[in-house]
Amino acid sequence: MSAAKAEALIRHYFDMCNAGDRQGLIDCFTPDGVHYFPPGLPGAPWRGAEAIADGWVWCVETMGSKWSIEKVLCSADGREGVIEWTHWKTAIGEALRGDEWYIFNDDVTKIREIRAYYASPVNKAEPVNKLHDFDYAGRGFHMEPPAVPGRD
Repeated sequence: MSAAKAEALIRHYFDMCNAGDRQGLIDCFTPDGVHYFPPGLPGAPWRGAEAIADGWVWCVETMGSKWSIEKVLCSADGREGVIEWTHWKTAIGEALRGDEWYIFNDDVTKIREIRAYYASPVNKAEPVNKLHDFDYAGRGFHMEPPAVPGRD
């Protein structure tokens, strides 16, 4: 049941994005929610429910943004989820595809965190392609490639 609750919250969030509903977006997040992005987006990461809402309302009003959910997968306990999406920027004739990882609050009624990953080429100028200002080490992500027995 919790996986279905998480998926319903994600779908509601996208409905609020598409409607450009600022209060509806705020209501989807914990007050201290954060939305991480790959490098290059001014002001990223967006910290706080209001900042996230303001960012998406700006996109709707400025770029004619609309979003489609392509795939959804949520953990059985509903605490995490991942989706594939398309961001249609209708006013400027562009589209962007990507994935997002979601972390929810304990009762799966609010989004605590979103980590967005874009389907885009690797930036060869960067030694490590990563989300801007995301604490990989602090979250227990590997900081070195795995050793291969007999080779290292």
